[in-house]
Amino acid sequence: MKIIKTILVIALFLVALALGAQNQEVVSFNYLLAQGEFHLSTLLGVVFVAGFALAWLIVGSMQLKSQLTIRRLNRKLKKSTANQLPVESKA
Repeated sequence: MKIIKTILVIALFLVALALGAQNQEVVSFNYLLAQGEFHLSTLLGVVFVAGFALAWLIVGSMQLKSQLTIRRLNRKLKKSTANQLPVESKA
């Protein structure tokens, strides 16, 4: 599964490079505070990297939250299991 993910990321990166190489004209980009003139390839690359980083942060935070929940529930389970089982003493 890890190999498939790696291949997918490399393929997306190559697609972004191919699009960037074909789009060298200068475009006007209006963003929230100002307006800028950028090469279309640069704009595509920046948006691609920003989207990838944002998605990584969102998924990473969800993964961290689920791992912390699993740890907390495992501790509760160990504690309740230890309280329910009678301790056998050796004579």
